[in-house]
Amino acid sequence: MSLEYSKVKELELKANDIRQSIIQMLLEAGSGHTAGPLDMADIFTYLYFHALKHNPKNPTWKDRDRLVLSNGHICPVLYSTMAHAGYFPVAELKTLRKFGSRLQGHPHREWLPSLETSSGPLGSGLSQIVGMALADRIDNGRTSGKQFYCLTGDGELDCGQIWEAAMLAGKEKIQNLTVIIDRNNIQIDGFTEDIMPLNPLDDKWRAFGWHVQEIDGHNFDMIDDAVGQAHAVFDRPSVIIANTIASKGVPEFERRFEWHGKPPNKEEADLALRELRTWRGKIKGEHE
Repeated sequence: MSLEYSKVKELELKANDIRQSIIQMLLEAGSGHTAGPLDMADIFTYLYFHALKHNPKNPTWKDRDRLVLSNGHICPVLYSTMAHAGYFPVAELKTLRKFGSRLQGHPHREWLPSLETSSGPLGSGLSQIVGMALADRIDNGRTSGKQFYCLTGDGELDCGQIWEAAMLAGKEKIQNLTVIIDRNNIQIDGFTEDIMPLNPLDDKWRAFGWHVQEIDGHNFDMIDDAVGQAHAVFDRPSVIIANTIASKGVPEFERRFEWHGKPPNKEEADLALRELRTWRGKIKGEHE
């Protein structure tokens, strides 16, 4: 079943706000990653403002769903989404990467308890969440109501540890585990298929015993349907390959691998914010 039209527009507006905050915080920091955070804003918005069972006022609530960001360098989108969801003040986003800030260049769980893990070395997040899901099964049995989500990047799939964890999750048939892959086709040195080809990516995951879906990662109806289908699968873990446009929302940045690991300067940030505000106006106009 599709989302209500009003809900889609609400999510689109929220994702736009999150993208604007990403640009502002990267400009203030003077370092960080742009492409992945911008293109994953829709996925994070959907999870935190619709699907995820969580409580910003009680971030360690034991019955919360678990979300692990494996490719931790795209943390500006995680921080921005969490701030807009009420975990901490939006104004704190401008402390990104500052000395002593809770918002470091990779998530640090001990400094911000609402984070599930610390991350930095690529490839470890899937192993971490597989461990969480197996521990939950041991503690609560297969009927636990928690969902476990792991967000990864396609370039990260070059790491062998990802496939070790995928093999274990398939063997253990962890049915309440969903991996969402940011398939933006770029990594820091170029295009993924030039550096280390991943295709056929869907068949690889099927071979490891996973339920596989491929979607437009910017279409909220498709995201909702895919997550719903993942929750309905009871004999294996699920992976959603979300095809995204790197740096989505700023046409001048889009699909350019050069934006993987650099922030905008003042002129570029002003351009990006103008583009995003124009886009927001169009969304509001369609809604009204």
